[in-house]
Amino acid sequence: MPAVTPRAAALPALVTAAALLLCSCSAGAGADTGTGRDKNSTAARSGQRLTTTLGTAKDSRGPAPEVPGARRGGTVTVANQADFRHLDPQKVYAGETYSTSLLWGRQLTQYQLVDGRPKLVGDLATDTGTPSDGGRTWTYHLKDGIAWEDGKPVTAQQVKYGIERTFAPGFEVGPVYWPQWLTGSKDRTEAVKKYGGPKKDGHLAAIETPDDKTLVLHFPEPQSDVPYMAAQSSSSPVREDKDTGTGYDLRPFATGPYRIVEHKQNQSLTLERNPHWKPETDSIRHAYPDRFEFTFGKAALNTAQEVFNGQGAGATTLTTKDKLPPELISTVERDPAKRKLVVSGSQGAYTSDLYIRNDRVTDPEVRKAIHYLFPREQARQVLGGRHAGDLATTLSSPAVVGWRKYDLYPVAPTGDIAKAKEHLARAKTKVTKLTYAYPTDSPQDEQVAQVLADAFARAGVELVVKGLPPATFYDLVFGPDNPYDLFLSTNSVDWPTPSTLLPLGYESHLDAVSNPIHYANPLVDRELARIARIGDAQQKAEELIALEGTVMKDVPLVPFLYKSTSQFRGEHIGGAAIHPIYGVPALADVYVARP
Repeated sequence: MPAVTPRAAALPALVTAAALLLCSCSAGAGADTGTGRDKNSTAARSGQRLTTTLGTAKDSRGPAPEVPGARRGGTVTVANQADFRHLDPQKVYAGETYSTSLLWGRQLTQYQLVDGRPKLVGDLATDTGTPSDGGRTWTYHLKDGIAWEDGKPVTAQQVKYGIERTFAPGFEVGPVYWPQWLTGSKDRTEAVKKYGGPKKDGHLAAIETPDDKTLVLHFPEPQSDVPYMAAQSSSSPVREDKDTGTGYDLRPFATGPYRIVEHKQNQSLTLERNPHWKPETDSIRHAYPDRFEFTFGKAALNTAQEVFNGQGAGATTLTTKDKLPPELISTVERDPAKRKLVVSGSQGAYTSDLYIRNDRVTDPEVRKAIHYLFPREQARQVLGGRHAGDLATTLSSPAVVGWRKYDLYPVAPTGDIAKAKEHLARAKTKVTKLTYAYPTDSPQDEQVAQVLADAFARAGVELVVKGLPPATFYDLVFGPDNPYDLFLSTNSVDWPTPSTLLPLGYESHLDAVSNPIHYANPLVDRELARIARIGDAQQKAEELIALEGTVMKDVPLVPFLYKSTSQFRGEHIGGAAIHPIYGVPALADVYVARP
């Protein structure tokens, strides 16, 4: 599949504008549970992109709304080919891990799902936060009755300690927003010079805890995104007496409905009920199964065959990482019984694009020619057809707040060779050869490369394709010395608003990890600096979306797909649906429909 940028690992939270800020987010397709009742009803089955609302204190009270038809008991097997990279909440920066870790971890805020529609509500907190001082101060009050897996209460000081950990050495792999925002720094490197974490510099003055139930966050500049950053895993509490350093990455201490009883890295992970979790404190999670047993190492194709054929534990198995193997798509689509076991939906705010190194392909006319040459439909067919996603025309996803549909340079899904030749003829520098890099971790990547090469050849441009081992590929194309002109990448904003798209990917001063296409436009830089000072979230979102049009006139990349995902679950797994924010099956809602 196309490459995933480092920033794509972070999956969505949202931004708040005022009392209510609507965000168009993608719905997950509901799964037939085998009981004749579908968890997400019409909203999910339709696949429509839904709005997300900001919930109230009342919405934040537990227990979570029941999943229709759900039953208690049984064991759910989650079979993924690869183990989690990180479980330490301050190191988690991947959507699938965000979603899965809801089973054992809690945050200040989180997404409540009702009828497939996401609503941000208080999780540990009584609500989504109270701003003051023009958004420079945010106050949270913790709910009563929330405890750790050993029965001790969760306190505001433990949430503070968890956030402070994000400054410490070793936590560079997680989100950087708390360090940047709390110190008013341009990046994490600058932030950690001001504060080096709790073990090095003690308490951070920017976070106050006047009592065990109150957390007050102070920021040098207005921050409208705090309620949704508070939903990310790095906003989880950590008990200092349980902070085992690197060991915490294998077995974090639980505050959610389940606790980790065993984790054999790259082999298995076993969860059992947390006896100290109280559903009346939790408006997000359920605890229907008695146990979750994760297995790692088996090829996705083998797991899928067991699930579709009901072999072994296949009837009570699902996957949260592995996609429907392309080899089985045609078989599944011909068999209605197997088709019911596919869990499909829009993959949050993910997009796939054909990236162009703007400092190598400097002529806009050549970049426009590439836009017209790209055979989107043929490439999508290689990647799974409709299962891969919808063809895109915009830089941001429709799941981003304030998104507007536009198509600056309309082109047929199969491309337009004649139009491409016109732009090549206008180019100041004649181009007859370009280079394209791709990772060699799937045969589909090589097939897409060939589809591209064939299309470019029809316009008289030789596309030299180079397959690279995945590790080499990522290091190279997101590094300063990338020698290739083009590559495919899958990316997501850190939460589905425009506030982490242009500012964190298109400013000229950014390094190659953040700005791998080396885009630079002085007008865009000036506008981003101006917009950054806007305190009203809705106005900020609107202006960023408007600026997107200026960026796309330069054709810095070619939009390809608004990503979808198709995964699979056994016939006795109920409640399986794609989480509209995290883009994977929401384990907090699943149950064993039959023993």
